[in-house]
Amino acid sequence: MSEFERISELVLDSLWPMAVAMVQVTLPLTVVSFFLGLVIAVLTAIFRIADVNFLKHVSEFYIWIFRGTPLLVQLFIVYFGLPIIGIALDVWSAAIITFSLNIGAYASEAVRAAVLSVSKGQWEAATSLGMSYAQTLRRIIAPQAARISLPPLSNIFISTLKDTSLAASITMVDMFMVAQRIAARTFDPLTLYVLAALYYLVVCTILTFLQARLEKRFSRYV
Repeated sequence: MSEFERISELVLDSLWPMAVAMVQVTLPLTVVSFFLGLVIAVLTAIFRIADVNFLKHVSEFYIWIFRGTPLLVQLFIVYFGLPIIGIALDVWSAAIITFSLNIGAYASEAVRAAVLSVSKGQWEAATSLGMSYAQTLRRIIAPQAARISLPPLSNIFISTLKDTSLAASITMVDMFMVAQRIAARTFDPLTLYVLAALYYLVVCTILTFLQARLEKRFSRYV
């Protein structure tokens, strides 16, 4: 068997298990973590904008911690470190909690900037119409902030998809972990890691295309 035939056979044998791991583990981990992280980001942004010093300081401290430390270190602390103080989490819980908190810290700045970019005159106009703070935020500010924050949040989502490969370091059997196991068994890491890179590249390209379509659709309302 020639080298080309060996590599071709290895690629064909690896395509399906890696695709299954991408669909069953990598994508669900990305979607769930991003959704929870976005909820955290919105709450954190509101706390920072609100005129309540305690909430503002807590939010700033949270952002400082998670933006100032590596994601890999955060994963190790949650999965390997917390059991020492009696908090043992399964790999899914540890990964989702860590990714969500990390996403929340980064996305909160995008959300806050989007909210603050809305003209103050619109806040004043809503107040003059008798709207409460919550009504103004929900009916007037949030729709505009959503459009403005779409590009940075989409970039964070795509980055999260790639960052999920770090979950393999805490034994999560995601697409990258499957590639690692096949590489260890076949002694051909170059082929498997290039194949994993191509998987990420294809999915990120699709997401980038969808992002462009969403931005174009939202731009109709400008």
